[in-house]
Amino acid sequence: MGTIVTKLVSLTVAPMPLWAIVVSGLAMGVGGYVVVYQLAVRRLRELERLLRAIEERSFDDVGGVSIEGGDELTRLGQLAKRSGASVMEEMEQMKKMESYRRDFIGNVSHELKTPIFAIKGFSETLLGGALEDPTVKRSFVEKILHNASRLENLARDLSEISRIETGELKMDISPFRIDLLIREVIETLEPRAGDKRIDLRYVVPMQLPLAMGDDERIRQVLVNLIDNAIKYSNEEGRVEVVARFVEPSAIKISVVDDGIGVMQEQIPRLTERFYRVDKSRSRSQGGTGLGLSIVKHILGAHGKKLKVQSTEGRGSTFGFSLDAAAAEMAVESSEGSLAHA
Repeated sequence: MGTIVTKLVSLTVAPMPLWAIVVSGLAMGVGGYVVVYQLAVRRLRELERLLRAIEERSFDDVGGVSIEGGDELTRLGQLAKRSGASVMEEMEQMKKMESYRRDFIGNVSHELKTPIFAIKGFSETLLGGALEDPTVKRSFVEKILHNASRLENLARDLSEISRIETGELKMDISPFRIDLLIREVIETLEPRAGDKRIDLRYVVPMQLPLAMGDDERIRQVLVNLIDNAIKYSNEEGRVEVVARFVEPSAIKISVVDDGIGVMQEQIPRLTERFYRVDKSRSRSQGGTGLGLSIVKHILGAHGKKLKVQSTEGRGSTFGFSLDAAAAEMAVESSEGSLAHA
């Protein structure tokens, strides 16, 4: 029995031929290389390509890098890819901000030059002998005052935007009568509308709830929107301010005109600083080009947005909403509310 076992063992562990050993070694080597390449080398090369693309800011190449698998190398590659996408987004934002900064500086320079040159020109003319002519003297002094007022308005509006953006100007949020505020603003701007024979009216329901917001800043919003509607309306046009309660707890205010309107591609740019739809008309009427930008920032500080609908040649609607006050506060506004058309 022992002899049989010994013979079997000797057959099992018999030395392999040299060629078999070589073939087995090559097969194991190739298999190991394939495994290592699949698990590490190929993905390391993809990771290297990704990092090089980020280094060279070739962000178009970042999206074409494929990082697959579920191990540590995969997670590292995915992190690098997300980082590349984040850097790409920030770079694009920086480019936009740089372009915006250049446009802003150019616009401020342009807006300042016109009144400064006018003041300088009229002053030099007066000093050159026009002071002796009472008719010319008065006219030129009035023009100097008008351009000085333009500079003052520009400085005020720029300061206002800066204070809101930096958070220096805080909103005093409290319940207020939006119906009365609309009426007050309408009454203030009626003479301006009358100069163009524009029908300026408001429509407010009788039992409108109190609105939550900074009433002085919302007054500024209304003045800018209604003044713009008058400015860009034609002679004998119509401007209407509409307020209504929207379930469950919002008050929507819209300023509607039948004026010149704007093209659809212009709408996203309306709240940019110094952007003007009709440059000649707005400058001739004393606008700074900052009104809608101020509106956007004030509403943003209230957590709201300005919404615009417009059709070129047919008119525009500028709207925003405010939160309604609690029901017990809303009851107070039921008496003395107005509905005017």
